[in-house]
Amino acid sequence: MSGTKDPEVLADLARGVLRKKLPALKEALAGNFKPHHALIVSHILAHLDYLDEAIAALSEEVEQRLAPFAHKAELLATIDGVAARNAQVILAELGPDMGRFPSDRHAASWTAICPGNNESAGKRKTGRTRKGNPHLRAALIESANAAIRTKDTYLPAQYEQVKRRRGHKKAITAVAHSILIASYHVLKDEVPYQDLGGDYFARRADPNRITKRLIAQLERLGHTVTLQTSTAQATAT
Repeated sequence: MSGTKDPEVLADLARGVLRKKLPALKEALAGNFKPHHALIVSHILAHLDYLDEAIAALSEEVEQRLAPFAHKAELLATIDGVAARNAQVILAELGPDMGRFPSDRHAASWTAICPGNNESAGKRKTGRTRKGNPHLRAALIESANAAIRTKDTYLPAQYEQVKRRRGHKKAITAVAHSILIASYHVLKDEVPYQDLGGDYFARRADPNRITKRLIAQLERLGHTVTLQTSTAQATAT
């Protein structure tokens, strides 16, 4: 191997997941590849092999330790955006017994991912959350980012609702908070997650307020709006 410059030979030294990228690896290795480069690459590949083995061993240990609570982890994974690994993190950090929290609000406060009151004595506060359990918070935020990509469900609808007024970061935190609340009830009642639906906010909205808002938007665009009650609505009333 020493001194070789053949990218085919060098690429064949790849191990683990790198073997899935052999064409790209061969292209990257084509060029002035000297013996000291080969030494460095061999150490990097060996380290990647070690990491793969360590991850596999730790994952197996996690599975064994969570075996008595496997059903609870499966229930948590029914929440939109919560993958199996994050379900394990939530279960490990929040605990399987929700009896230690008087309510879901106490669980959110303990995690420090609750919205909080942003106004006190007439003064507006930043609304930033306290530093709570970093591992649980990271799992909830990661799950929230996955949840907002689901279709026609409550969590992306909540994200869009908050994002319009408060921006991306606060919207993601709000979704993470909802996932935590859902996790509390899933673990407490031992039932699967029940989605409220992507039209949840539309169903709760005041039709008159929506009508006024849409009319105002059209008028700002220079249109004159004349309302006429539809036949279906007139029949219903």
